[in-house]
Amino acid sequence: MTRSPVPAPGPPPGTKFGALQHRDYRRYFALVLLSATADNIEHVISYWVIFQAFHSAMLAGFAVISHWVPFLLFSVYAGSLADRFDCRKLIQISQGLFALASLAWAVLFLTGTLRVWHAAAILLIHGAAGVIGLPASQLIVYDIVGPERLPSAIRLNATSRYLAILFGPAVGGGLMLLLGPGQGLLANILIYLPFTLFLLRMPYTGHRRDPGARRATRFSFVEIRRLLGEARADPRLLTMIVLGGTTSFLVGNAFQAQMPEYAHHLGADEAGAWYSVLLAANAVGAIIGAVLLESVAFVALSARAAITCALVWGVLMAVFPAAQSYPAAVAVLVLAGIFNVAFTSMAQTIVQLLAPPHLRGSMVGLFNTSMLGLRAGSGLTVGVLGAVIGVQWSLSFSSAAVVLVALGLLAVEARGRPRLPV
Repeated sequence: MTRSPVPAPGPPPGTKFGALQHRDYRRYFALVLLSATADNIEHVISYWVIFQAFHSAMLAGFAVISHWVPFLLFSVYAGSLADRFDCRKLIQISQGLFALASLAWAVLFLTGTLRVWHAAAILLIHGAAGVIGLPASQLIVYDIVGPERLPSAIRLNATSRYLAILFGPAVGGGLMLLLGPGQGLLANILIYLPFTLFLLRMPYTGHRRDPGARRATRFSFVEIRRLLGEARADPRLLTMIVLGGTTSFLVGNAFQAQMPEYAHHLGADEAGAWYSVLLAANAVGAIIGAVLLESVAFVALSARAAITCALVWGVLMAVFPAAQSYPAAVAVLVLAGIFNVAFTSMAQTIVQLLAPPHLRGSMVGLFNTSMLGLRAGSGLTVGVLGAVIGVQWSLSFSSAAVVLVALGLLAVEARGRPRLPV
């Protein structure tokens, strides 16, 4: 028997932190934060041991590639799976792969048998876990809160992701000190369990609001052309996909990998503690931005607003390398984090709201391909180009290209696209 869509109980749409007024979303938010923290704990411990064992810049680069390339190659397929199957099961598979990666690291660390090919294989498992679970989790959020509170939920999800980036190093470092890397990662497996067990009894499948919209056909790569045709049917959908791809390919998060170079430029030898502050500044800015957007309705949800925020982000990233002091650099990164979470959360919300119900997962997967998968290209635009002209200039030039593309997209939007109702 088909169940009817479940309304999200609570205060009217537009309430501050509206998604948190939904009891089930509050639980989901807390457990996703816990799981994301476990993910970052694994990064902290495994990357530290890899560095100590191999001192390999190539392996460190592969860690980045293995994280983002699966999103580039398989996001649309993962989105198609989310359209067809119970999203809870897909997230549980993802959680199981994350736990398997931690277990494999732990066994190899404790037995002293870690080899380069082991590390490469585990990094690929970790990348697969991320791409399988993301579209399913995005559909689950829509299922829980509904379209009215979706902007709030997406911003809060972003907040949990950045909080995990801040908590992960602290907890991971503590586990290494108390238990050692191997035992620390065994303990980390337990942190994945609450969310995995919660999914067993959570009633939301990702399809309860659109019970008749689930796809019966199997995904094939030929259907990508049809998916792009669906995106072109509403220019705002295609605009958000282009915006996400442009910002990711040209800049992405490649500047984080180059942060030691920026810190050295600012004099890290004299003030090494500032290096950690630079790493955290962008995440802190994103958290501040999400809280501001939840607290004060000063930016209406629209494609034009998302493009404008991306443009400002591009300007800030272009001027960051020119900062002459740590306080100035930190201030720019915090502001950049605010505008980054603004445009990425708006773009994701627009894609979910405008996607045809029977293709929502696939369209989210296409957006993830653009927004996340193309980050692999930023290693070329910022990293490889930086090796030729310097990372300060490569980041400035790449960010300036983002600004130019955003200006072009604004010119298209000036034709008068309507704002999305929220």
